[in-house]
Amino acid sequence: MAETRDHATDVSNGSLIEWVFPMAFTFVAAWMVWHFPAYTLTFFPWEAGSQLDQTSALFRRRDVSELPYLFGFVDIIDLLCLIALPILFFFGVKTVRRAGMEFPDWRPIDKMAVFIGRVTMMLVVLLLSVMLYEVFVRYVLEAPTLWANELSLWLAGYVFLGAGLYAMQQRSHIRIFLLYDVCPRWLQRVFDSVSTLLIVIFAFALVYGGYGEALDKMWRWETFGTAFDPPIPATIKPTVLVIVSLVAVQAVLNLISDWNAEPVKHTAADDIDEEELARLRAQVGDEGVGDLDVTRGSIQGNQKKDEG
Repeated sequence: MAETRDHATDVSNGSLIEWVFPMAFTFVAAWMVWHFPAYTLTFFPWEAGSQLDQTSALFRRRDVSELPYLFGFVDIIDLLCLIALPILFFFGVKTVRRAGMEFPDWRPIDKMAVFIGRVTMMLVVLLLSVMLYEVFVRYVLEAPTLWANELSLWLAGYVFLGAGLYAMQQRSHIRIFLLYDVCPRWLQRVFDSVSTLLIVIFAFALVYGGYGEALDKMWRWETFGTAFDPPIPATIKPTVLVIVSLVAVQAVLNLISDWNAEPVKHTAADDIDEEELARLRAQVGDEGVGDLDVTRGSIQGNQKKDEG
């Protein structure tokens, strides 16, 4: 094979660099999403059509930087973010490492999906922070926000989409193996090819049928219509098409990568994390009688010792 795979030796050690790039990418992308009309109005003003004045007025009201424009509607922060985003993505993909519980065999090209998975994990942390903040100010300070509910919904949409791509790369999506496992390998390849073809057809149909509406919502920057009024329709709908396309591409990559793989028999033991079990055994002892042993037999034995 011309392209090599990353194996278990290239395992994450939890270094700071593995957190910095996904986190920085998340914040830069968040700024660009909120200020996305600055780019469309500057570089594609004709796409807004009759909505040009309305979109530009909406952007001016929602511009959080209030800095003077360098050209068009782009200020210095918008320009720096536009430059920084591909750089952060490149180094983020280069530095991503496989965690211990992740799928062991993946090619360098799979790192893009894994990095998007890391960004999705950052969004989960951000989503949780927003929810905890809202609970605190609502029930402790009795001063609920106008933006937490819609922002949580917005973030949850991105988490759902990013997690779908990551699940496809990890082969952790729902699959029924009852018939698959009893078939010979050549027939398993047929099943894999058919399922991949169906995914590609679905992605093509979805993009073909939905890109017009999605682009229209993006160009005119359609908002949610609430007090906070975030641009959820303008951002989520195009992202759905992008992620579904990436899922289809990842499904093809999985088919190529697994074509010569040995047949695997799936059992309930597949859901067991051996590394986590090893850590637990180290804590409770090989015989299960360590200080942290909370099994029924250990508790009963300790009670008898106390009674004696």
